Amino acid sequence: MAQWCTRLGGRTSADHGIARSSPAVTAAYPGRMSRGILIVDVQNDFTEGGALGTDGGAAAAAAITEHLRSHSYALVAASRDWHDAVGDNGGHFATGVPDFVGTWPVHCVAGTEGAEYHAALDPLAIDVHIKKGQGEPAYSAFEGTTDDGETLAEVLEEQDIDELDVVGIATDYCVKASALDAALAGLKVRVIDGLTSAVSPETRAAALDALRDAGVEVVATA
Repeated sequence: MAQWCTRLGGRTSADHGIARSSPAVTAAYPGRMSRGILIVDVQNDFTEGGALGTDGGAAAAAAITEHLRSHSYALVAASRDWHDAVGDNGGHFATGVPDFVGTWPVHCVAGTEGAEYHAALDPLAIDVHIKKGQGEPAYSAFEGTTDDGETLAEVLEEQDIDELDVVGIATDYCVKASALDAALAGLKVRVIDGLTSAVSPETRAAALDALRDAGVEVVATA
């Protein structure tokens, strides 16, 4: 087991390599492209060799990129942990030995290599970038904002997203928290398990059970 215990300015959908509906199609079929995808924390520190690396993180990053090339979404959003370099981020960073429950080793510090997207994830496929955890603990992407200060919930509402696929790292922590918050926000949520990586098999299984109990659809592939 691995250790755990802004919108893109000036780019078009074609630049991203992601198919989008034209305005005419969207107007004629308003429900056709209401599904978005949220990519949670596919960052170097959460993949193999990182401060809190998960087994299978790099493979998940590559699989997500391939998925985006073959599936159309109305919106592609991605979150990143983006912790302050100074201080313990509201007790999130352990000042002594981390307990891997509420305190953690230093990870995903803003501006460092560990906080960057994994190289196998294509950043040009992402429409909206969410940063979370600046100075405080934050697991759900719904706790973060864009560089313009918009919350993820606000972005999804603006784009008329009512169905959301959730993928990324880690299944049993930030993916779970983000999917649960999406469901609480009234979205129809689907976690694509084959596009995630987890801390451990045991906590992954418990997380998937909790998601199902909350009405989140869990699928292996899509």
